[in-house]
Amino acid sequence: MTDPLGEVRSTEEQAARQRFVLDDTGFDEVPKKYRRFYRKWGGVNDVLAPNEVLCPVCKVVIRSTRELRPGDRVYCMPCMSRLVVTLGEGGRLEAVVAY
Repeated sequence: MTDPLGEVRSTEEQAARQRFVLDDTGFDEVPKKYRRFYRKWGGVNDVLAPNEVLCPVCKVVIRSTRELRPGDRVYCMPCMSRLVVTLGEGGRLEAVVAY
């Protein structure tokens, strides 16, 4: 199978997702058990990692233990929105509200 850069990849490489270790960011708008999965958006200078996506409703960064890809579903606990990860402008991951 060919990726967007034209390199041939096997299905094993394509299916393997990068894993991340999440630490508590002190985000106090959700129960303590879930605080590591969210952080506050830092504004224009903030950069999202491959395992993060910005909630379009409440502007909170949703974090995952695995790399996010287009089509993944995420849940924003602070605003109770169900979101779908899509590929936005410039190849950046964005979240849109799922209907």
